[in-house]
Amino acid sequence: MKPGIHPDYHPVVFQDLSTGSTFLTRSTMTSTQTIDWEDGNNYPLVVVDVTCESHPFWTGAARVVDTAGRVEKFERRFGKRQR
Repeated sequence: MKPGIHPDYHPVVFQDLSTGSTFLTRSTMTSTQTIDWEDGNNYPLVVVDVTCESHPFWTGAARVVDTAGRVEKFERRFGKRQR
């Protein structure tokens, strides 16, 4: 690899926003928040909306998405298409 062109790849803790579960991995992401991990070290903390702990595909829980509301909002904003 060429030196000086790659981002810093370091340990980071990710936290699921909905379940609160955390896991340590390596990433190029940075954060101003930090967390003390089980090994006694302090790592950057990145809070994410969805992980495998809360994703419907992995948990088997289905979510209802209001697509009709989106279409109606679009039609109210821009009007219905004239044929």
